Amino acid sequence: MKIEVRSVPPRAAWALEQAGVHPLLARLYAARGVATQDDLDDGLARLLPPSDLLGASDAARLLADAMAAGQRICIVADYDCDGATACAVGLRGLQLLGATDVHYLVPDRVVDGYGLTPPIAERVAATGAQVLVTVDNGIASVAGVARARELGLKVLVTDHHLPGDQLPAADVIVNPNQPGCGFESKSLAGVGVMFYVLMALRAELRARGAWADPSVPIRSVSGEPSPKGGGQASGAAPRGGTLPQPKLDVLLPLVALGTVADVVKLDANNRRLVAQGLRRIRAGQLPAGMVALFSVASRAYPKATTFDFGFALGPRINAAGRLADMTLGIELLRTDDAVRADELARQLDAINRERREIEGGMREQAMHIAEGLWDEAEAAPSALAVFDPDFHEGVVGIVAARLKDKLHRPTFVFAASAAPGHEHELKGSGRSIPGFHLRDALDLVAKRHPGVLLKFGGHAMAAGCTIAEEHFETFDAALQQVAAEWLDEATLTRRIETDGPLPPEYRRADVVDTLHQAVWGQGFAPPVFSEEVEVLSQRLVGEKHLALKLRHQGQPVDGIWFGHTEPLPARAHLAFRLETDEWQGVRRVRLLVEGAA
Repeated sequence: MKIEVRSVPPRAAWALEQAGVHPLLARLYAARGVATQDDLDDGLARLLPPSDLLGASDAARLLADAMAAGQRICIVADYDCDGATACAVGLRGLQLLGATDVHYLVPDRVVDGYGLTPPIAERVAATGAQVLVTVDNGIASVAGVARARELGLKVLVTDHHLPGDQLPAADVIVNPNQPGCGFESKSLAGVGVMFYVLMALRAELRARGAWADPSVPIRSVSGEPSPKGGGQASGAAPRGGTLPQPKLDVLLPLVALGTVADVVKLDANNRRLVAQGLRRIRAGQLPAGMVALFSVASRAYPKATTFDFGFALGPRINAAGRLADMTLGIELLRTDDAVRADELARQLDAINRERREIEGGMREQAMHIAEGLWDEAEAAPSALAVFDPDFHEGVVGIVAARLKDKLHRPTFVFAASAAPGHEHELKGSGRSIPGFHLRDALDLVAKRHPGVLLKFGGHAMAAGCTIAEEHFETFDAALQQVAAEWLDEATLTRRIETDGPLPPEYRRADVVDTLHQAVWGQGFAPPVFSEEVEVLSQRLVGEKHLALKLRHQGQPVDGIWFGHTEPLPARAHLAFRLETDEWQGVRRVRLLVEGAA
């Protein structure tokens, strides 16, 4: 492993500090490209406008027309946390804006596969819906959209995934990554795209006079001002609707959760969405389902962090789509009943525990298979593909991520399809390393070996595909060939970017709290420090973690290296994060080791 230290533009760090930013945060922000205090302004007014998002205004008109005609709207969701939160935001938001007939359908990972397929379109039509809205999927659903249109459905695709060579013939597509879209933030999650569509819909309804004109006092039929906004102005013609314009900011906790859980880049716009969601969560303004999730995860929502989204709440929602039915997750996020929310959250927690058990066994077996692909004297292949007949297809993505982290190679893990009629197909999920665009690699494999990939899609760092079992070795060789062409020794060397030494005066619990309250995530990495420390003692705990007593800047401090068992030398150059633990009412700082040079 190579430890690298981020450069810190001194002018930017100084300007931030002069603007009142904590000195340590000023240094961290400057190293991540923040130049001025304005860049840290997370106010809603600083969000990019919906009018910049191609298709958002057309989507708003389509939905407004459907609502005016009393048509049934059906949302087709995806079975991960982004898809579940996007569906919940769509359901809640449309109802807030006046829709009275809104339903949803979520595909089954095993039976239906990913996205809007022709059978899914037929199921939507059978519900009596006239409008079909996809969330977090649809950009690759050419056949599914075509079938929906044949059945007379209006189709609105909202997605954020990269499009293929052919776009679906939907009535409207809203996707910041579609050709011709000039929206500055290409990293919106699926839930973010749906939230933007709702903002555009509210503007469209406002233009149509759906909300009360704020310049006209709203009065009851008796002529007295009505605090509830009922009735219309007495003695005057109605001016627009009689209800106040709904506030969509109540949806931001869900937007924040889905954005972080989907590991999209936290550019400035996404950081504002997440910051606004966190602010409301910490103030207790969050749905009952999120309250219940914080509870079963033993987390405190008044101290919510992005870490909670990615490692506590998100996995519990994802577990439903991996092993059971994402309807559980969506129902949790849409309910306002605290008792029902608690019941659903406990179910998800139990499913997540089962997922961890399955994952543990698969991870060990996958690592055993992977390490058998080369001799000890040889370097690992440039890319890995692993398959075992006993693997569970709902967990292959997590296992691929674990292998990628361990071996620092683009990795695909495959499982046999459990879908009826597809028993000879393998479903694979891949995770990549910086410098290797996974979806582009799959596209090249498809072009070089026509017919090997039955379908594929995804992003630079995560992608999925389906192949016939007989083509596994062909796929493996083709992927390795692309990796050998694209990757060199430098790219295949694991690197960890850090923020350099930690000044000892900042090794305090209150500073750690300050750091944790900030918005960190993909593309805006949480602080990791690095320097040489003295190792005073070390011991294994739980047979797989290294507990440490260290001397940092001349002072003793505890440390822990999770998942590491090899002993350290007396002096070691470590990369570490900061956290606090509490013992007998005293909070102390400890170092969470990320790696050693």
